[in-house]
Amino acid sequence: MAYDAYNSIMSYQPADIDQNTTNKPILSVSELNQQARSCLESQFSGVQVEGEISGLLKHRSGHWYFTLKDDEGELRAAMFSFKNKAVRFNPEDGQQVVLTGKLSLYAPRGSYQFIAEHMAPAGAGQLQREFEALKRELEKQGLFDSAHKKPLPELPKQVAIITSPQGAAIRDIQSTFARRFCGIQLIVIPVAVQGDGAAQAIANAIDTANQWSKNNQNIEEAELVKPSAKTQPPTKMSLSNIRPDAIIVGRGGGSIEDLWAFNEAVVAQAIYRSELPIISAVGHENDTTIADFVADMRAATPTAAAELLSPDRDSLLHRVQHLGARLNSHISYQINHAKLQLQSLAKRVKHPSYQLTQHAQRLDQLDSDMQRALNYRLQRSRELIQQLQQRLYLATPDKLIQTRHQQTLQLQDRMLRSMRSQLNERQQHWRRIVETLNVVSPLATLKRGYAIVEDDDGNIIRSQQAVNVGDSVNARLGDGSIALTIQSKKA
Repeated sequence: MAYDAYNSIMSYQPADIDQNTTNKPILSVSELNQQARSCLESQFSGVQVEGEISGLLKHRSGHWYFTLKDDEGELRAAMFSFKNKAVRFNPEDGQQVVLTGKLSLYAPRGSYQFIAEHMAPAGAGQLQREFEALKRELEKQGLFDSAHKKPLPELPKQVAIITSPQGAAIRDIQSTFARRFCGIQLIVIPVAVQGDGAAQAIANAIDTANQWSKNNQNIEEAELVKPSAKTQPPTKMSLSNIRPDAIIVGRGGGSIEDLWAFNEAVVAQAIYRSELPIISAVGHENDTTIADFVADMRAATPTAAAELLSPDRDSLLHRVQHLGARLNSHISYQINHAKLQLQSLAKRVKHPSYQLTQHAQRLDQLDSDMQRALNYRLQRSRELIQQLQQRLYLATPDKLIQTRHQQTLQLQDRMLRSMRSQLNERQQHWRRIVETLNVVSPLATLKRGYAIVEDDDGNIIRSQQAVNVGDSVNARLGDGSIALTIQSKKA
């Protein structure tokens, strides 16, 4: 990259210079410096360089000017105030640092310099790279997914705090709980928050808090804290029942090396598998750790973490007062409603004598109804007996034979009348048919003077072509037939 930039600088020509022209424009010093500066900044942006600080000058304007050098060279550098405010350590001469920025040129003097945008101790650069690599790996594994985030309890009874008991974080948390809601028990699980073994200790403490919430066993190594106005260190107490509802994991601010225990994979895995909701409260607002990404909630400071789990006392008191007023109003309404119902029922309650007279009258009415019903049933039974006797009388053999004989005579008479009627109808119908046949009969036609001519075989002759001269034929008349001989044929 440096070689390409060098070639670019050596071969750089302004856009308005034509290589083939003989009259090349003459550049001023400032123009050349500006063009060189543009080329450097475009080719060398986002560069990281490591070296030793020398001649550090912190100008009253807030800007830093210094030389970055190694064994074989040096580089003028500047870091402006709006960038160096984010540096979380105090740089000094002789300190090895890693700068991130761009290569530029100070045009008024034509001096070659490096404009730093970020500064970190040299060792921190490697830690930052490890941080980014672990972050990418855990993100691929899904440890940062929002689907695994658990909601915080609205009003926890116990909160487990995993931190150093000597640090400022526990005092800030304790004073915040005391100020906002002192009824929450704080269970301090003391751990080292930096140095060798700190990450494993933090992970073990997270697992322990989860076991306590399940097993409800006697605990001796924890410390129970009652929030109070005095920010005193936690005191060990005799514990019988511990069931934390949430966990705060954190510490005060520091360099990336100080916070590194919270960037370990073992801590991230412990937070991820925790069944209790966890708030990560590591460092200050600008500090970011792997624990912040995995935790269910990230708090900018330990104080902010305590505020997330402690409801505001004044707000709760106002809510309780409001609910108490609503409860009193509801109770008053229920009492008044009950009184009205009692009064209404009292009006409906009658004296026992009134009820007795009412029942006596009702009993007399029922007795009268029963008598009427019995008399009605008795009358119906008598009528039914009479009907059965009448039917029995009609069903005796003599009466039945007499009835059947009369029915037989009636049927015979009806049959004779029907036969005579049908015979007359048949005779009249026959006469009409005969008359109709006579009207259309050929014999009637013959009686009017017509004849039917037949050959010897009895076939009717319908054309003169059917006979010859000399043939014998018969002519049937209305009263008989005559024999004829064909003497001639005429058309």
